[in-house]
Amino acid sequence: MAPTSTALTTKVESGTPYQLSNEQTLKASTALLKHMKDTEKEASATTDKKNLLEDADEDEDASPIWLTLTTKKHIVDQKRLKPAKIALPNSLNTAANKTICLITADPQRTYKDIVASPAFPSALAARITKVVGVSKIRSKHGQYEAQRKLKAEHDIFLADDRIVTGLPKVLGKTMYKGGSKRPIPISIAAPTPETDGKRIKRAKGEDSQDAASPQAIAREIEKALAGTVVHLSPSASTSVKIGYSNWEAAQLAENVEAVANALIEKHVPQKWRGVKALHIKGERTAALPIWLADELWVTEADVITEEQENVLKVANVGKKRKAIESVPVEDVAVESKKSKAKKQKLLPESNDDKLDQEIAARKEKLKKQKAQAAMDVEMVDVPKASKKSNKQKAEAAMDVDMVDVPKASKKSKKVKAKAVVV
Repeated sequence: MAPTSTALTTKVESGTPYQLSNEQTLKASTALLKHMKDTEKEASATTDKKNLLEDADEDEDASPIWLTLTTKKHIVDQKRLKPAKIALPNSLNTAANKTICLITADPQRTYKDIVASPAFPSALAARITKVVGVSKIRSKHGQYEAQRKLKAEHDIFLADDRIVTGLPKVLGKTMYKGGSKRPIPISIAAPTPETDGKRIKRAKGEDSQDAASPQAIAREIEKALAGTVVHLSPSASTSVKIGYSNWEAAQLAENVEAVANALIEKHVPQKWRGVKALHIKGERTAALPIWLADELWVTEADVITEEQENVLKVANVGKKRKAIESVPVEDVAVESKKSKAKKQKLLPESNDDKLDQEIAARKEKLKKQKAQAAMDVEMVDVPKASKKSNKQKAEAAMDVDMVDVPKASKKSKKVKAKAVVV
């Protein structure tokens, strides 16, 4: 019998009905880090060859760790599916020597001047090695080799949140495969003007030329470097990078709690009630559970009883199954009986004796048709060998015999005989 202490769902009386267990999160983080370190030691001891399948963009001494969120229903809201960032207590980008590529809305010259201005922090400006507009990305980096070169030249990519949703079509799988260098969205546009608490709509084309102040853009960049990015898809599962294998278990547990709470509160429609499970895993490890839901549905209306399921199987044969929303079983049973009666009226009555008679009559009809066809073939005028023609052949032979053929005369025979005697 399993012990009761393995329950991963914690309910509290106040606040949210669900919450993470700090003890369980720390326990899973410790076990995962220990397993990953042991695995890396065994791999390095057995072979010195480099694995070509590893992501070259990751740190050589550390492997990434992911938090996997599984929801009870698919997330289909387009606003929630937009790439977003989550602040972390322990930053993923601690190295100060990593270069940054900033992808902006047009015109790019506006943002180049802001990065080069004295008001922009010099330490951060030194890390930004390239500022490129979206139009230049389309024109100069449409080919595969140009995309590979752009990816190899920079460590981190930041993108204006106004154009970040269109970058997958421009950069393709070269940038988005693997997820290590996917552009992080940042807000670098000037704040929308307001009057009496209401936003004033800008004129067409004005928003693309209006940029925020150098200090505001620098704060956005630093916030993006200190956090992690979320790329949701219209599915029931998504993964977010939360740390590396060379971290401490306490650091990893802090990031797990921060990402889980922010991800569920901002992106899951039913929040904690819509979450099915939370796991943490490495690139080549099994997923360790840190939170599991007690029920697999959001509301009681999503649950179908066995009796309703049996009625649906009978009533919806050959049709698309529709969701039932508080429909009584008696009404569904009455509708299924009516549909059966209607089908029986539309279909003709089956009679085996009558069917046998029809088959016999059809065979007899086919026999008559075959006989008539044979008679028609015999009655067709076909030239035959007549007696007259035979007589003509005989007369022709007689005519050949009656032809005057020169014969040897007696006189000639006597002449020959005399010649022999002499």
